[in-house]
This record gives sequence, C-alpha cells and structure tokens, in this order.
Amino acid sequence: MKGSWNWFWKGGSVLLLTYVVVRGFCTPLQPGLVSATPSQLSVAPQVVDLVAVGQPFATSEDLPASFDVVLRSGDQLIRTDVVAITPHSVRIQIDVPPTMPSRALDAYLFTPASGTLFLGNACFVEDAAKGDVPPEFSASAPDPQEPDLGFSFPYQPNIMESIRNLLWHVPMWFAMFFIMGLGFVASLAQLRTDSIGWDMRAEAAVKTGLVFGLLGLATGSLWARWTWGAWWVSDPQLNGALVTVLLYSGYLVLRSAMGDDDRVGRLAAVYNVFAFVMLVILLMVLPRYTESLHPGKDGNPGFNSYDLDNSLRAVFYPAVIGWGALCYWMYTLRLRMNRCAHHLLSR
Repeated sequence: MKGSWNWFWKGGSVLLLTYVVVRGFCTPLQPGLVSATPSQLSVAPQVVDLVAVGQPFATSEDLPASFDVVLRSGDQLIRTDVVAITPHSVRIQIDVPPTMPSRALDAYLFTPASGTLFLGNACFVEDAAKGDVPPEFSASAPDPQEPDLGFSFPYQPNIMESIRNLLWHVPMWFAMFFIMGLGFVASLAQLRTDSIGWDMRAEAAVKTGLVFGLLGLATGSLWARWTWGAWWVSDPQLNGALVTVLLYSGYLVLRSAMGDDDRVGRLAAVYNVFAFVMLVILLMVLPRYTESLHPGKDGNPGFNSYDLDNSLRAVFYPAVIGWGALCYWMYTLRLRMNRCAHHLLSR
C-alpha cells in the first residue's frame, strides 16, 4: 500500500510539472500596447503607429472602421481616426488640439474581440497650451466590448512575456519554505529527543531547501534583469532572500567544521531553529514594512488582485503543488543517502 502511494504522488508530481512546462511555454499572452511612434507630437495633424505584443488583436480581414482609438489628456478625450490595422499594430490620424489639460496623452484602443488595450503616456505634445480640449477635437469613449481571449496569460506592461517566470520563481520559494519548515520541526524534535534520526532529517531538509533557494535566486535575478534592468537591485526582499541562503549555507559550514564531534547534532539544531526564524522575518515580515519593488509591497498590487487571472491560476496552483512534491521527493532521496552513510560509518 505504501509503495503504491509513493508511485502515485511521485508520478503525479511529474505529470503536474510536465503540464506546467507545456502550458507555461505554449499559452499565448493577451495583447497589450507597448509603444507609440512617434511619441513626441506637435500641434498639427499627425500620424501615429501603436504597436502591440501578445496574441493578435485583429485579423487580416478586419476593417479599420471596426476599431476605435481615443487619446486621454487629463480627464478629457481626443478624437482620432483609424487609417490602417494589422494583427499587432494600428495606424491613427490625429488632429492635435492647441490646448489640453495635460501634454501627456494616454492611448485607448477599442477592439471587437480583445477588449480595450491601454498604453499610458503614449505620446507627449511639446507645444500645446494648458486648457480644455476644444469641442471639435473632443471624443466620447465607445461602448466597451466583452473580450474573447480564450486560454491566455494576462498582459502586464512591465512584466509582459516574463510573467511565465511566475510558474518557476514563486513556487520554488514556496517549496523552500515548506522543506525548511520540515527541517525546523526536525531540529525541534532533535533538541527534545537527541535522536540521530531527527538530525538526519534536518540536514536533508536544509540541503534540499538550499537547492531551491539557489534556483529561486537565479530565476529572480533573471526576472529582475528583464523588468528592472539590472541583475540585482537594492530591494529588501532580494537582499533578505540572499541573506537567508547565506544563513543556511552557514548551517552546512558549521556541520563540516565540527566533523565527528558528538555535539554537532544539538548545535546544528539550535542554528537551524535560528535560521528558520530569520527566514520568516527576512522574507515574510520585513518586506511588508519597507519599500519594495515586489508586487504586494508598499501599496503595489499583488498578483492575486488582477494579475493572477483564472488562466494563470490554472497553471500556477499545479506549479506550486508540483514543485513542492518534487522538493519533497528530493528530500526523501537525500534522507535515504544520510541513513545509508550513517549505517556504513557505524558498522
């Protein structure tokens, strides 16, 4: 019965991660506007191209008349004419008004199938005077269309295609939390019982958790390079993650330095309890009381508010379970190696 259960959850974790990899790379991204050319306008008739990424928001058969684009200055709208459309771009003709509430213009593209696409600060009018938009230049917003995007990942301006990294980076940290928690419990039990069995469990948990901690740092650094423009930034959560990995690395250094000392189990257990408490403080407590670039910190919306839609949830939750199961599988293998090594050395 136990063997059947082991095959069930191990096979299930492989299937879940296979599903996550396939869905993570093959699911299209919802369309989103990324640029306007030119972005610097003057008070005169202008032609502007708006470019989008993600799945197409139009087909080759669509007519420009089916699409509407309006520009927003402050709380007022400016009329435009759509002159050409492609699956990933739209060309508009604008009569730039001489006066407007703000020189910075936001663009709204209303599509029949993909809903409304938005680009903040799409253009800037250099020589416009401050004032209301004249009536002959003003527009009213078209009725919004219900989008039909199918199974697709949400578009976010700064993250774009890298939102797929959510399926790797975040579950790996969850897996590390889970397995380090097992090591924390094992160390508490070791301090109570002074049993070598609990010590081996704690050591196996820390070694496995460090693998996922290093993978979390690597995927986070790649994500930072894409979204923030640098491999590493001075962010409380990034710095806390690095300090946490270094703390747990110190656990292995302590065990290695003490060698065969009889006190190694208890001293390592005390250190492991301290390291787990610091993990909770550095990664769960302090970032919520300091400014951070991560979502959900200092007023930034977390993924649960609007980024993590139903399509992404359908892949993200299996990813959390799959990576957690794989982490536990690696932990059981490491524990088996510890037991074999202890058996050979004690003969």
